[in-house]
Parts: sequence; structure tokens; C-alpha cells
Amino acid sequence: MPTATLETIAVRKEYPGTVALDDVSLKFEGGKIHALIGKNGAGKSTLVKLFAGAIQPTDGRILVNGNDVHFRSPKDALRQGIATVYQELSLIPELTVAENVLLGRLPRRPGLGGVLIDWPCVFARAKEVLDNLHVDLDVRARAGKLGVAQQQVVEIAKAMSYNPSVLMLDEPTSALAAHETEQLFGLLRQLTSRGVVLLYITHRLHEINQIADSITVLRNGKLIGTIGVREATPATVVSMMCGEVLQKVRPADIVFQREPAMVVQNLTRGSQFRNINFTLRKGEILGIAGLLGSGRTELLRSLFGADKPDSGSVVIEGKEIHPENPEQMKRLGIALTPEDRKREGLVQLLSTRVNMCLASLNRISSAGFLTRARERKVVTRRIEDVDIKAPDIEAPVSSLSGGNQQKVVLGKWLNTEPRVMLLDEPTRGIDIQAKQQMFQLMWEMSRRGIASIVVSSELEELLDVCHRILIMKKGRITGEVVPAETPLDKLFALCMGENPS
Repeated sequence: MPTATLETIAVRKEYPGTVALDDVSLKFEGGKIHALIGKNGAGKSTLVKLFAGAIQPTDGRILVNGNDVHFRSPKDALRQGIATVYQELSLIPELTVAENVLLGRLPRRPGLGGVLIDWPCVFARAKEVLDNLHVDLDVRARAGKLGVAQQQVVEIAKAMSYNPSVLMLDEPTSALAAHETEQLFGLLRQLTSRGVVLLYITHRLHEINQIADSITVLRNGKLIGTIGVREATPATVVSMMCGEVLQKVRPADIVFQREPAMVVQNLTRGSQFRNINFTLRKGEILGIAGLLGSGRTELLRSLFGADKPDSGSVVIEGKEIHPENPEQMKRLGIALTPEDRKREGLVQLLSTRVNMCLASLNRISSAGFLTRARERKVVTRRIEDVDIKAPDIEAPVSSLSGGNQQKVVLGKWLNTEPRVMLLDEPTRGIDIQAKQQMFQLMWEMSRRGIASIVVSSELEELLDVCHRILIMKKGRITGEVVPAETPLDKLFALCMGENPS
């Protein structure tokens, strides 16, 4: 396959009152992995949507392999050899791997009563695609039975089945463990040998040195520049993305109280977690570190009552509680910002105003009645508190950047005046500056006496933010560390179950 190219010349995209892309000219060459980075709202998603045919530029040109292209739909982009793998997986769980890979293009043959699906051909073609990627997967397996990493591979196989000259990957490792990420990187390196343009969109700056050849930075819709990975120091990249960055290290005045906010006693749920015991103190930020599958998310869901534990209890304000449902735990002052904010934390079609009121309707209403004026007063105050950039609070919450959506979820629960905030992957898919703002919000909650339990796959964030970190492995708590005394490599080894010296 000849080496492909993808290019923009003075591309501009305008929305009412906003310039999302401002005369951006850049060129990506095949045979290399190009990292595309920037803060939320920098223009990354807009650029990807232009390349994918989901939207059209206001002005400027897009060239594929040196030829001008004009996309009216994603189907047009696919015809031109541009395939996209989005952060939210789009597989159909009940269909087989083969059916997902060839979705909408299943081979057919004449048969009795009309045209039939040629199943032997379906499985053979899907296996050929996977074999070309050097991936060993059962094409007859149900996609919903696969792990997240394998599902991600199926998404890539589906994209590669179109034989694209450009492959765009949006946050492909956001739900992968470290060893799964390395497997994915190995697959992407194979693709570079085919001359494919690989565009890699990520917020995880530490991954870039491992996988990318070059880094292209957007900020406020403008192209800041492109540099080679070898020339890119962390300070240089952060400066290009953000300019000044907020304080990262936990301030010295963030201290917790002696009084317990929650005591967890022998909490157990099936094979997900067993005999969990710990005490969380008022104002404490407690991290839970562990690999995917360790039971971290399942534990938070049970503490919130979303999944009823089989046995054990939680003590709050001296009272022994058996979590039954989220309404019960909300009344007791427990709040959860879920791992999947788009599907479980927000109603995307509803406005920012409505989303921020959903958890506190009983507090906002008067004699059972709600008024928009009362809602707007509460929402406006909270937006200022958590620094949400929402030009129009009546617009769908889906119009906000990922970082601002996460802050809406947090603000929604702060309106309930919680005692304990359960934060599951609170910085997933948001940019470095939005992460810093999220850290500041956690520290401010601590100052107010609100306790937090934080689950994060990015272990260095737990070391930066938390007072204390519990290690979780295979559904059990296997250790406890103090961040100031624990280097990153030791924490990672503990999560892996190793015994670091």
C-alpha cells in the first residue's frame, strides 16, 4: 500500500457565536502515528468530525492523498478511506465478532425464497481481517462476552475491514489496563507498516512517548504547532496546550478530621468483592488503586446502593446501614459520580439546568412545586462554584466539553449537600487543565469536611490528590499506602500483586 496523506488548508469551522477551528493548516503522513492533543474545547473533536464527514467546514480545504475531498456524510469519508474508532464503543453485544466487523455489509447469496446471508463467507471474511491484524479472536464469539480490550480490537478490525488509508482513534485506551494498552500499541505499530495515516487523540500525555511519532497541538481552535516526540518535553507540551497550569500537588492545608464519615464492615457482593473493611474520615480523600477487574467500581456502586451487597454493612453517623438502593443512600448523604458520565451521570438531551437539578429536586422544590426561576438561581450559583463553562444553561448538556460535563455531574451531587462523594474515574477523557480543576474541587470539598473515595486508573493522580490509598486486587483490599512515602513504580507493583522491595 502506498503511503497515504491527510491534509487541511486554512480550514475554518464556525458555529453561532463560536469559531471552533480558526484557519487550521496541517498535514499528516502515513506510516507514522500522529498524536492530536489539546484541552477540551481546543478543536480536536471538531477536526475529527470534519475528517469523518460528520460535519462540513465553513471554509478551507481537506485533501486525502493530495486530492480535494468534500464529505456530506460519514459514508462519504469511508468511501475516501477515512475510518474512525470512537471512545464510546459501538459494538452490538448480542451479535458475533464477525457480524460486528462486517456490520451492514454481510455477504449474501441466492437461496430459497430470496437472498440469504452467506454465513460461511461472513466468518471467513471476518477471520481474514483479524488474521491480517495478527489478532487471534473467535469470530463466532458474542461481542458482549469479550473484555473491553478485545472489544476495542474488534472496533479497530471493523474500521480496517474498509481498507482505509486513514485511521483515527479517539481515546482508545481510556478503559484499558496497562498490559491491554501495550497490546493495543503493538497492533497500532503493525498498521504503520502499511502506510496508513494513524491519528491518535488522547488526554493521556504519558502515553505519547510510548506510541506517537509526532504531536500536533490545538488550542482555542488554532493550530499551536507540530513537534516530534523526541523534541517534546512534558513542560513544552503542557505549555503548548495550556499555558499556565493550576497547582497539582495537594496543598498542606488539606487535612482530614478524626471523626468517621463512613465505616465499611465486611461488605461482600458475590465474586466482585469480599470482606471489605475500612474507615473513611470527614474531609479525607481516600484513593482506591487496582487493575481493571479488581472490584473498584463494583465496590463504589454497592456503597451507593446501585448494586445491593450480599452481606456486610456501612456505619454512617453511628447508625448501621445495609445499602438497598440509591435513594436510601442519597438521603444518608452519599453521592456517586459514575465511571460512564454520559450514560449514567447525565441525560444528554436535557439542558445543563435540568441535569444539575435532578438529584436535588426535593431541596429545590417548594410545597412539591418547581419553578424555573428557583432552578436557575441554584444552578447559576453552583456553576460559579465549580467553574463550569456553559454559555447557555438551557442548551443540551451534550453541547459541553467532557471536562465541563464532568463538573456538571459533580455540581449536581454537590446540590444534595453530601457527606461522602464517591468519584469513579473522575478525570477520564478530560484534558490536563480540566483535571487540575477537578483536583482543586476535591481539595475544596475536603476543606468543607466532605469525604471522598476516588477510583482512578491513572495511579499518579491518586498519589497527587489523596491522603491515603487502598490497594484492591481480585475483589479484596490487599494493602494500604501513604502517597508521600510511595513512588509510582511501587504502587503499580502492588496493584499487580507483586511484592516490591
